[in-house]
Amino acid sequence: MDSAYTFQFNSSDALEALRACSYDPIEVYQARLDVFNLSVMADYDQLVCLPTLSAIDKYWYQIETARKVLRQLGGRALLADEVGLGKTIEAGLICAEYLARGMVNSLLILTPASLVSQWQQELSEKFGIATATTDDRDPQQPIKDFWNTHPRIIASLNTAKSAKHFADVTGRTWDLVVVDEAHHLKNRTTLNWKLVNALNKRFMLMLTATPVQNSLVELFNLLTLLKPGLLQTEALFKKEYVDSKNGRIPKNPEKLRSLMREVMVRNTRALVDVKLPKRFATTITVEPAPGEQKLYQDLNEYLRSDPTLDKLSRTNLLMRAGSSPLALADSLKQLTKRLPNEELKTLAKRAAQVKQVEKAKALIEMLQKSRQKTLVFSAHKATSTYLAKALQDANIPFAEFQGGMSLKEKDAAIAAFRDTVSVLLASETGGEGRNIQFANVIVNYDLPWNPMKIEQRIGRIHRIGQTQDVFIFNFCLKGSIEEYILRILHDKINMFELVVGEVETILGNVDDEFDFSDVVMGIWLNHQAKPELDTAFDQFADHLLKAKDQYRQNQALDEQIFGEEFEA
Repeated sequence: MDSAYTFQFNSSDALEALRACSYDPIEVYQARLDVFNLSVMADYDQLVCLPTLSAIDKYWYQIETARKVLRQLGGRALLADEVGLGKTIEAGLICAEYLARGMVNSLLILTPASLVSQWQQELSEKFGIATATTDDRDPQQPIKDFWNTHPRIIASLNTAKSAKHFADVTGRTWDLVVVDEAHHLKNRTTLNWKLVNALNKRFMLMLTATPVQNSLVELFNLLTLLKPGLLQTEALFKKEYVDSKNGRIPKNPEKLRSLMREVMVRNTRALVDVKLPKRFATTITVEPAPGEQKLYQDLNEYLRSDPTLDKLSRTNLLMRAGSSPLALADSLKQLTKRLPNEELKTLAKRAAQVKQVEKAKALIEMLQKSRQKTLVFSAHKATSTYLAKALQDANIPFAEFQGGMSLKEKDAAIAAFRDTVSVLLASETGGEGRNIQFANVIVNYDLPWNPMKIEQRIGRIHRIGQTQDVFIFNFCLKGSIEEYILRILHDKINMFELVVGEVETILGNVDDEFDFSDVVMGIWLNHQAKPELDTAFDQFADHLLKAKDQYRQNQALDEQIFGEEFEA
């Protein structure tokens, strides 16, 4: 069997020979099964994994991309679809197909740190592929054992390339390697590139919406990882294909594109005819009640004055304070079990005693004026419980969709939302994998600090199949960190007017180590006076605007180089 998995095998002759023999029936059955398996492996006209995948929308161009990678590109490909077309789904399809056919066992996925958990969740929920991450490793387990024990691992590129992990990651054989945001491999002198080059890998997928950001040499570096020798040496590549001093203008473009077709798929929105309705976002800034405001101020003073509290706890407390006093109270109670701090205990009692929640009042008023199908997101159980009671008291019919519910209960909630009630109160996973495009309003009652999570929420209804304009209402308390986050995302970089997926690419252009929530938390805790906060957040917004401008320039360059000639 060669690397391309082509077969010269006549199944009918084989079966005829079997009939002529007096084999045991079980042996005949096994032989027939082996013949079937061989014929399936030789034929990629149908993806055998598709019938098992019920949690994804199966779009023709994604299926065609998977088939092309398997049939024509030998399992080594650069997936360079325009933003928002689902490169992750295409990669998941290819992984699922190879696993279904028994052609791979070991799998390594390398991503930016902020996407590790998202990849793990999507592979599990949408494709039934269980993986381990470096975050799951028992600190007592030797690193070498971790890398050699788990067949399928997701890790951040930064973790994998570190001195602590490099030798173990590259010391074993991987059947399939997937690299997300592969433009981080554009420079051959970096440790990112050297790590991926050193991996002992059989099949490989690289995902990026912007294969070229500065010069055509970046394309040479990416494709050399996939198919060494395809573009020969860098010197010969420049001589043959680069026509300018800055390295951005291609020479012999048709010849270059012909070579690239051996390794690249790039679907465009124009080709797949993805025309989504418009989406409109509104920020609803709520004036807190005096008790709420004083609690929020005192919590922040405590967080700014106690450097001994770990970063995760501080972030958790501040996020829950932005959600509801009851969510904050729950978190503070749990924290005081570990840290018997009197100030924390006092804050916990005060949070539990807050009765007037202005954000909830504003939500009820909004829902009482509307009969649109509305998805209300809340990330915290205590907040959801409070909102459920508030909706009941206001006689607003609703359904609930929570992560801990059974499949039957979830199905019933979606059915009720579709048929009888106009409000679905949902946790972070609300509607995942289900067709709820009959709804066209989203309320972010509490706002995730990760813009990609906001996009995931919006993507529940603003997707192919949606026929109505989508309206997004983002709630925040006046003077809160969420108010500043929305100023950046909504007012400065116009996140809600971007195509789904573009904000992820823009943030990815900032820095390899960039984490949006870490940055906003750092600004918030290190500046107390409002003028200082305003200045610091404005500077941060300017930084993101530069990344957005760079992304637009990259788009124009890629369009010039690739056009629409690499579709599935």
